[in-house]
Amino acid sequence: MDLSEASLGVHFSGLHRNMETQNTQVEQALDPLAGKPHKQPFVIGIAGGASAGKKTVGDMIIDQLHDQRVVLVNQDSFYHSLTPEELSQVHEYNFDHPDAFDTEKLLSSMEMLKHGKSVDIPKYDFKTYRNGVSRRVNPSDVIILEGILVFHDPRVRNMMNMKIFVDTDADVRLARRIRRDTTEKGRDISMVLDQYSKFVKPSYDNFILPTKKFADIIIPRGGDNNVAIDLIVQHIRTKLGQHDLCKIYPNLYVIHSTFQMRGMHTLIRDVKTTKHDFIFYADRLIRLVVEHGLGHLPFTEKQVTTPTGSVYTGVDFCKRLCGVSVIRSGESMENALRACCKGIKIGKILIHREGDNGQQLIYEKLPQDISERHVLLLDPILGTGNSAVQAIKLLRKKGVPEGNIIFLNLISAPQGVHVVCKEFPRIKIVTSEIETGLNQEFRVVPGMGEFGDRYFGTDDE
Repeated sequence: MDLSEASLGVHFSGLHRNMETQNTQVEQALDPLAGKPHKQPFVIGIAGGASAGKKTVGDMIIDQLHDQRVVLVNQDSFYHSLTPEELSQVHEYNFDHPDAFDTEKLLSSMEMLKHGKSVDIPKYDFKTYRNGVSRRVNPSDVIILEGILVFHDPRVRNMMNMKIFVDTDADVRLARRIRRDTTEKGRDISMVLDQYSKFVKPSYDNFILPTKKFADIIIPRGGDNNVAIDLIVQHIRTKLGQHDLCKIYPNLYVIHSTFQMRGMHTLIRDVKTTKHDFIFYADRLIRLVVEHGLGHLPFTEKQVTTPTGSVYTGVDFCKRLCGVSVIRSGESMENALRACCKGIKIGKILIHREGDNGQQLIYEKLPQDISERHVLLLDPILGTGNSAVQAIKLLRKKGVPEGNIIFLNLISAPQGVHVVCKEFPRIKIVTSEIETGLNQEFRVVPGMGEFGDRYFGTDDE
C-alpha cells in the first residue's frame, strides 16, 4: 500500500465489479432502445460491528452530498418479528446472527429502489420486537444501505457500487454499546455485558469480521476520520457526474448535475411552460453549457499587476475562436456565446433534413480564416447525429482540425453521441444531460419538443 494512503487512514482495495452487470450497462448505453433504462442509482454499503459508527459515517456522507438526492436504508428495519415463543425468551435471542434478518424483504426493497420505484420500508420496534409503521422511501441518486451484516449475503453485496467497512476498536464499540443500552433502552450494565459476551462478540468474530475482506474501503475510527469521508464523497461525486457513455467515449463531457440544473430542465421540458419561461431557463442552461465548453479551450499562463501592486499569475483566454450555429435551433445559443466572448465571430450552417437519414447542406457562411480558429459548434439537441456529422464534415473540409472543434448542446441522445464520437473521436462534446434515447419517429425522449419552435415562438404556426 502507498504510504500516503496509509497515513490518511483509508484503504482502497479495488472495486469488486460484477462483469455481467458492467457489460449490460455498456450495451444499454449504446442501444437504449433495447430497454430504455433509467439512470441507475449509486448504491453504497456500510458494514461494521455494532456501535462502530456506521450510521454516523452514512449521515456525514449525506451531509456532504447536499445537492444530490440521498436515502439511508438501515438493515435494522428488516429484523424478523419475533414469535410469541421467541418473545418469552427474548434475552436468549441473537439479533447479531444473519438469520435474524429478513434478507428476502431487504432484497426486494433494494431492487425496487434501484429500478426507480418507491417502496415502504418497515420500522422495527425494539420494545415490542415487531415491525411497526412503514415509511415511504422514494428513488434517489444515492442509496446508502447500512447494517452489521449487509456484506454477508452475496446477492445484497452485488447490488453495491461501493462497499465501506467501518473498523472501530472493540473497546470503543463496547463502551458505546453500554452507554446506548443503559440510557436509551433502560438496561443495566450486567445485562449488556452478558449479551455482549454471549451473542455480540461471537457474532462479530464469526459473521461480521469475515465480511471485511469484501470492502472496497476500510475506515478506521469511523465518523472521526474526516479525511476518509472527504475522499469517499469526492469519489461518489465523480461517479455521479460520469454517465455510462463517458466511460466509453472520453471526449464526451456531461456537466455535473445539481438541483438548480435539474429544476431548469424540469421547466423547459414541461409542455405547459410558457414561451417566456422557456426562453429564460433555456438561456440559463445554454450559458452554463457555453461556459463549460470554454473551459476546454487551450490557455496560456499570464501575469498581471493588481491595483495593490501585487503580481497575480493567471491565464489568458484563447484568442483564435469562433462559433458556428446550426440553423435554426443553434441560433438560440448565440447570445450566450456573445455574452461570454465579446466580439466573437459566429458562422452559420443550414442543413435540410430529408426524412430520417437524408441530410443536405444548403447554406453555409463561415469566417474565412476558420481553419486557424478553435470552433464552438452550436446545436441545442443532438438526436440521430446525422446533422452534426454533416456540419463537422463541412468544418473539416474547410481545414478545421478535428481536435479544434467543441460541439455544445443541451441534451444528447446516446445514438447521436455514438454516431458523432465514432466518426470523429477527437472532437469534444459538451452537454448538460444524456437522454433515454430516440422513439420510433427518431425524436429524442423524454426530450423537450421542437426546440426552435418553442424558443422562437413558432410552435403554433
